[in-house]
Amino acid sequence: MTNKSPIQVDIARPAAKDLKHLLKKYPHAFEDVEELIRQLESGETPGNQIPNTGHTVYKVRVKSSDLTKGKSSGYRVVYYIRTTTRVILITVYIKNERVDITAEEIRHIIDEYEHK
Repeated sequence: MTNKSPIQVDIARPAAKDLKHLLKKYPHAFEDVEELIRQLESGETPGNQIPNTGHTVYKVRVKSSDLTKGKSSGYRVVYYIRTTTRVILITVYIKNERVDITAEEIRHIIDEYEHK
């Protein structure tokens, strides 16, 4: 039996606003992202690491159950590994509604989160 500490996943204010906005058009947005949250809570780190942010940040594709297309046209979720037991969702967006997030934007969101 292991004594592994559970991983806490928080949703930063920008990501919460993003999800609220997405729910208006995509009613299953939160349920779709919940699967990713469960993966993060179990210690997985899906997606690709984003370079040049100064932090451990990943972007992962999440399939939208409201769209008939695959992950490539679904959500993009950016998360920040703050500590070994704490992960923060930074932003959530749908591929066809937003261009990629820049490293500078990510640093800004993290700075705001850290200094709230």
